[in-house]
Amino acid sequence: MTRERQSLGKWGEEAAVRLLEGGGLEIVERNYTCPRGEIDIVAREGDRLVFVEVKTKTLGEHLPPRYSVNRRKQGRIIRAARWYLKEKKSSRARCRFDVVEVIGSGAGRPEKVTHLPAAFRAGR
Repeated sequence: MTRERQSLGKWGEEAAVRLLEGGGLEIVERNYTCPRGEIDIVAREGDRLVFVEVKTKTLGEHLPPRYSVNRRKQGRIIRAARWYLKEKKSSRARCRFDVVEVIGSGAGRPEKVTHLPAAFRAGR
């Protein structure tokens, strides 16, 4: 990943955190990594853990960022979330998988930040 892309991702993650906190979610952890993958943001909403994938794109890219969270990516996030729950001894916690898409230039305010609650589900 290029340095420019990393910077854009970090900028998008900051915008996502502001949106989530403004919506009443408590940020528990950021950039959680484990042998199964990575979770951008782990948040809490009441008694529910929320695993959030943040996708940031620049203005002018054709598809909305949410389309980057395909089935394969969802599977990696779900596996990392299961690891997280086991590691934190929270296997009985209620969970949700959200996506936050950020669209902008990376400089100044984002053009659009959208929270998509329950964007996908873990299979049984």
